[in-house]
Amino acid sequence: MKTKHVQYETQGTCSKLIDVTADENNVIQQVFFLGGCNGNLQGISQLVRGQKIDDVIPKINGIRCGAKGTSCPDQLCRALEKLKDAPLEG
Repeated sequence: MKTKHVQYETQGTCSKLIDVTADENNVIQQVFFLGGCNGNLQGISQLVRGQKIDDVIPKINGIRCGAKGTSCPDQLCRALEKLKDAPLEG
């Protein structure tokens, strides 16, 4: 199976980096966050795993964390948008 992968440096959140992989059908295979609220981000990672990128983005896009203009789920959307355009490997 071919996969695609990106490492996305977040902006405006406690997490610093999102590492995400999807298969050739744009199904999310794994998500790792560096930094942030560990338990919540592990939960998000498990919930989106096995989901199609285009099904996840509209559900979590635009979520804000407190007074911040973004959140870790919102930044995950930015990473997923980049992942859709990433080249297939393997």
